[in-house]
Amino acid sequence: MTERAPASAPPFLEALRQGALVFDGAMGTQLYERGVLFSACYEELNLTRAELVGRVHGEYMAAGATVLETNTFGANAMRLEKHGLQGRVTAINEAAVAIARAAATTDARKAFVAGCIGPSGYFLGEATTSDLSKVGAALTEQAKALVGAGADAILLETFRQTNELQIAVEAALRASDGRIPVIACASLDEQLRMSDGTEAAAMASLVRGWGAQGVGVNCTDGPMNVFTACEAMLAAELPLLAIPNAGLPRRVDDRLVYISTPEYFGVYARRMFKIGVRGVGGCCGTTPEHIKRIAAAARMAGSAAGGENAAETVRIESDGPLEITSRFPAGGPPGALPAVPFAERTSLSAKIAAGRFVTSVEVNPPIGLDPAKAIAAAKMLKAGGIDVVNIADGARAQARMANVAMAVRIQREAEMETILHVCGRDRNLLATLAHFLGAHDLGVSNVVVITGDPPKMGDFPDAMAVYDLDSIGMLKLVSRLNVGIDPGGKPLGGVTRFVVATGAEPAALNYERELERLRLKKEAGAEVVMTQPVYDPRVLEKFLEDIKYLEMPVLVGLLPLASHRNAEFLHNEVPGMQIPEAVRERMRKVGTGPAARREGVTIAREMLEAVRSKVQGAYIMPPLEKYELALEVVDGFLDP
Repeated sequence: MTERAPASAPPFLEALRQGALVFDGAMGTQLYERGVLFSACYEELNLTRAELVGRVHGEYMAAGATVLETNTFGANAMRLEKHGLQGRVTAINEAAVAIARAAATTDARKAFVAGCIGPSGYFLGEATTSDLSKVGAALTEQAKALVGAGADAILLETFRQTNELQIAVEAALRASDGRIPVIACASLDEQLRMSDGTEAAAMASLVRGWGAQGVGVNCTDGPMNVFTACEAMLAAELPLLAIPNAGLPRRVDDRLVYISTPEYFGVYARRMFKIGVRGVGGCCGTTPEHIKRIAAAARMAGSAAGGENAAETVRIESDGPLEITSRFPAGGPPGALPAVPFAERTSLSAKIAAGRFVTSVEVNPPIGLDPAKAIAAAKMLKAGGIDVVNIADGARAQARMANVAMAVRIQREAEMETILHVCGRDRNLLATLAHFLGAHDLGVSNVVVITGDPPKMGDFPDAMAVYDLDSIGMLKLVSRLNVGIDPGGKPLGGVTRFVVATGAEPAALNYERELERLRLKKEAGAEVVMTQPVYDPRVLEKFLEDIKYLEMPVLVGLLPLASHRNAEFLHNEVPGMQIPEAVRERMRKVGTGPAARREGVTIAREMLEAVRSKVQGAYIMPPLEKYELALEVVDGFLDP
């Protein structure tokens, strides 16, 4: 039922209550595509390259947006101080409103302008009164500038900290003084919680209590999770916004790439409008094509926009990986020592060299301090015949203990060998070198080298990613350590004994590039391939045939599906995952719960049975920490 607003309600709030508004897409993504370096202050472009910012707004207008968000996500004094611009808060925000307003007024129609405010960039957590006051002052200053410049609403976006969102709401309400509405959007983790554990429904209730006139969820991976969060938030009975990312990002060279298609966005936009969401737009990775699909869904729902009357700034976190180039003659680096033969380095390498079928199960450090559950899982897996557990490096960019510490605990307490993921996100060259040397000293010698999840997708979106080395650079580094030479060519006085694995995506969208990258990884020192989950034997068989010349043992990735929703999310929002329609249909028919998990295991077993004789082993990723499913998948397939 359409809500009726009081006669005195601001035009934006009245339109929002009626629905269905179309918010624009990512500003930072579009600016980066136009050649703006990641290191630039995107908000300063409002002063220095207004025509470029206006062009992006114009493209979103042409795509059907009825709300343009100002290019002011980081235009508060605390963030601008990093660029020496803390004294230009008012000028930057006023210019942003003017640019958006000009783009929002065309001969054909008009759109609203929402003044965008992002987090302060200060990690609050257990903040002091002084900390809270400093953040409040910075956000109040920005809000006053946006209100004074004539924004139609204040839109608070991508807040992960509950206490900071409360400060932002209070600051915006003070600045608006009832003249324009304040909409508060939270960014939730994969469990649909804020960083302090506050769940979606409770978050919406808090926002209502603080006095905001609307609530929403933005970022938060992709459309599926945002939709689920919105279902929970409807109980707060506030006008609701949904502004998802274009799925999970992945790093390709020095860029972040998002994979959710415009068509997929259109499907979820229709669902969101249908359940009562009043405004839908796009966050990180979205483009005018995504907004076109949302606009089409809004037309179907019956748009209330076009009355009388930026978006998310994506940080590209690195300017590219450092290149470890070989300065050595073809015969090898001076002072190099003989490498330990592959079969003699670890129990895992000995099994692979002997032609045994090996199994690895992913067991990650839990969020927080207590690893007891993960260690118990490793003990159970060992008793069930699993050879090794592999441990991600800062999985999903959340607060987890160092995986090398977890590996040592498991090797000591479960007496089980581990495979250590090492990613380039968090460490520069020196820290990466120290990490490998420390792992060697602690007796952790199986590693899989990967790039790593960008911080943007985790609990700490303002954390700076490093990426000094990409996966190829790290592989070169490890191969030197295995012959006793550091990256600078100096002898170490001994050799490490790392067994070096790397990842691959048999279902990669850019398949030829994936094959070429794997060839380069082999040249850089990779010895074993661990694939992303595969659900179609034909996909894996083609991949195996195409890399046959590399002569690398392959462990096939298997991820038992937990539900139809899980299957759709993986297929549409996770890079490197392609789940055949027939498989997704099987999961749809069984619904959720135990029956769905049984079907997921059956599908994984069918895949393993089809390729068992063609691979060296299996790499199993149990969903939702249900480690017992891994044993069900491999039951009957293990070597005696």
